[in-house]
Amino acid sequence: MVTLAFLRAYRRFPVVVYRFLPLVVAYLRDRRRFLLFGRSRDVTPETRVRRAEVLLETLLTLGPTFIKLGQILSTRPDVLPPEYVDVLSSLQDDVPPAPWSDAEAVLEAELGPVDDAFDEFDTEPISGASLGQVYAATFRGERVAVKVRRPGIEELVNADLRVIKWLLPVVTWFVGSGQAFSLSNLADEFDRTINQEMDYRREKRMLEEIRGNVGDHDRIVIPRTVDDASTGRVLTMEYRPGTKISDTEALDEMGIDRTELASTLETVYLQMIIDDGVFHADPHPGNLAVTEEGRIIFYDFGMSGRVDPFIQERIVDFYVAIANQDIDGILDALVEMGTLSPEADRDVMADVMELAIADVRGEDIGQYRVQQVIQQVESTMYEFPLRLPQNMALVLRVATVVEGVCVTLDPEFDFIDVATDYLKAEGYLERSAERFAKEAGEQVRDTAEAMVTVPPKLDSVLDSVQREDLTVNVNIEDGNDVLDDLAKRISYAILTAVGLLSAAIIYSFRTPATALLDTYVAAGIVVATLPMLFFLYRSFRRTRERGIQASPQFTRQKMRQRQSPDDSDGGAATGIERSVDRDVGAGGDRNGGSDDEK
Repeated sequence: MVTLAFLRAYRRFPVVVYRFLPLVVAYLRDRRRFLLFGRSRDVTPETRVRRAEVLLETLLTLGPTFIKLGQILSTRPDVLPPEYVDVLSSLQDDVPPAPWSDAEAVLEAELGPVDDAFDEFDTEPISGASLGQVYAATFRGERVAVKVRRPGIEELVNADLRVIKWLLPVVTWFVGSGQAFSLSNLADEFDRTINQEMDYRREKRMLEEIRGNVGDHDRIVIPRTVDDASTGRVLTMEYRPGTKISDTEALDEMGIDRTELASTLETVYLQMIIDDGVFHADPHPGNLAVTEEGRIIFYDFGMSGRVDPFIQERIVDFYVAIANQDIDGILDALVEMGTLSPEADRDVMADVMELAIADVRGEDIGQYRVQQVIQQVESTMYEFPLRLPQNMALVLRVATVVEGVCVTLDPEFDFIDVATDYLKAEGYLERSAERFAKEAGEQVRDTAEAMVTVPPKLDSVLDSVQREDLTVNVNIEDGNDVLDDLAKRISYAILTAVGLLSAAIIYSFRTPATALLDTYVAAGIVVATLPMLFFLYRSFRRTRERGIQASPQFTRQKMRQRQSPDDSDGGAATGIERSVDRDVGAGGDRNGGSDDEK
C-alpha cells in the first residue's frame, strides 16, 4: 500500500511541477534571483491579479487537494499578497461539482442502494466542496442534507501531500525567512486540516459539541445530525435552508437588521473561542445563511478547531487591551501568543496598532500617516515581525473571515464596541482588573520582602569584596558565533600586521651584500601573509552577507530608507480597509524586489 502511494506521488510530482513552473519562473525573473540575465522589474497590482488568476486555474486543474490548498491560502495574508487572496477567495464557493455516479458509489458502499436508504434523493448537488458534495434528500419522512465524500479522495490527497512536502524545502529556499516560517506552518496546518476534513465522524462529533454549546442561542441555528444515515464517508443532517449571509439585497427585502446580524455573528464566535474552546473555523459566506426570522445557520463543520486555555487567556488579554486602547498590552499579548517577534521594534508596532485601532473605530487618519506606515507594512510583509504560529492559524483565520462577513453586512460595524460589550457582559474586564490588582499586590509583597532580605545579602557581598574573596562567574551566550568571528578576525589582523611589518623591516635594513637575499625573504613573507589578508577580508565580507547583528527585522530606520516616491505600485493606501490582522499582515511587493510575489 505504501509502495502504491509513493508511486502515485512520483507520478503526480512532475505534473505539479509542470503546472507551477511558469509562475515560479516569473517570480524569480521579477526578483532576478538565481537568473543570470536581465534586471529586476516592477510588478503592478494588475500583473499580480493576472498571475493570481493563472494560479487559480492551476489549482482547479490539479484537483481537490490543491483546491483545498487554495481555499486555505485565500485566508492567509501572511503567505500571499492581497490580490492573490482576493482572487483565490472565489474557491470558497466556485468548486466544480463531482459526477453523481461517484457520489452514488460511495453512498451504496456506506448505506446500501440509494433508493432503499432514502425515501427521495435529488441527484443535483446543492453545494460543492473540494472533498465532497452535499445533496438534498428525504430520510424517513424528514428533509435532510447529505454530505458525501468523493471516492478515492484519500489516496489522491495522501499522494498530493507527499508532493507538497517534497516541494516545500525547495520553495522555502527561494523565499525569505519570514515567509518560509509561514509556509512551514501552513504545510503542517494543511496536512492536519485536510485529513480531519476527510473524517466525517470527527466532523459529526465537532458539530454536536458546538451545537451543545451554542445551540440554545435564540439567534443561531446548527443542524441536527442523523445517526442512522451517517458514517465515516457520509454525513446526514437536517435540511435547514436559508438566504446566503452575503446577499445583502435579499436580507434587506426580508427586513433583517444587518448590524444586529453582524453583532450576533461576532458574539457567537467570541463565545466559541473564548468560553467554549471549540469553534467552527470556516465562516465564509458559503457556510453561513440566514432564516426568515433573522437567525444565522452554520454549515460545514469539517474545518473546526480547539483553543487551549492558555491561548484563550491571551486572546482575552488582547481584546481587553484593545478595549482599553492599551497599546503595550496589545503588543504583550501578541508576543505571548507567538504572533509577534519579541525582537520587533515596539515603537513601530505601537504606531501600527494605533493606526489599526483608529481605522476600526472609524476615526479620521491623516493621509501622510497612512502612506508612511500602512503602505510600508503591506509592501514589506515578509520583513515584518508578525507570524502565524500553528496553534493560532485557525483562530486568526476565523478573525479575518468573520470580519469580512461583518463588514459586508455593515460597512460601519464597530468590532471593538461589540467585543467590549461581550467582555463586560461575561465579566472579563472585571477579572482582568482583579488579576492586575493581584499582580500589583504580589509585586508590593516581593518588594517588601526584598527590602528585608537584600541588605544582609548585600552586606555579605561587601564583606567578600573587602576580604578580596569574591568570585564572579560569567556565561556568555553567542548563538551567532560573534565572539568566535571576532577572535579569528583579530588573529588574522595580527598575523597580517606582523608579516607586513617584518617584510618592511627586512627590506628597509638590507645591506648591499645581502640585498638580493633580503628582497626574496621580504617577498616570501609578503606572499605568506597574503592568505591571512584574504581571510581577514573574507571575515568582514561574510559578516555583511550573513548579518551578524541583533537588530529587529523591521525598524523605523528601514521604513525611512524604503520610503520613496516610487515605493508603491499605486493604490496601497486602500489597505486601510482591512482589519488589524490584514493591516499588519497583508503582503504586497515593491519594484519586484519583495519576497511576497508568487
